[in-house]
Amino acid sequence: MFRALADGTRLRLLNLMRDGEVCVCVFTDVLRTHQPKISRHLAYLRRAGLVRARRQGKWMHYAVATPADPTMRRALEAALAIFDEQPMFRADRARMREVCCSPRSVVRLQGAPLPRLPDERVERNSV
Repeated sequence: MFRALADGTRLRLLNLMRDGEVCVCVFTDVLRTHQPKISRHLAYLRRAGLVRARRQGKWMHYAVATPADPTMRRALEAALAIFDEQPMFRADRARMREVCCSPRSVVRLQGAPLPRLPDERVERNSV
């Protein structure tokens, strides 16, 4: 688990998934990197038991998994709690909201599912 948390890209992926499922196509757009790299990091997180995956048609959805071990669960919760304190993680989350709400991305992704954002963010964006 700690090796999985020792990589910046994997931390950025966890940050984007902490509020719910995210499609791999959103990760590539937000992090501005190639799909094979994202998939490799997601596979590492899955093997570590930190991420679960769900297929919907041709789309893969990823979400943070809750470790069964209480100590590991607390360690993951501590890691997730620091994301709001770091500018890079805040910037990634802001970019995810832009990507998901952009008319350009809707046309380009052709039916790709959008991540579920917390209700408070939806309300803030709609005002």
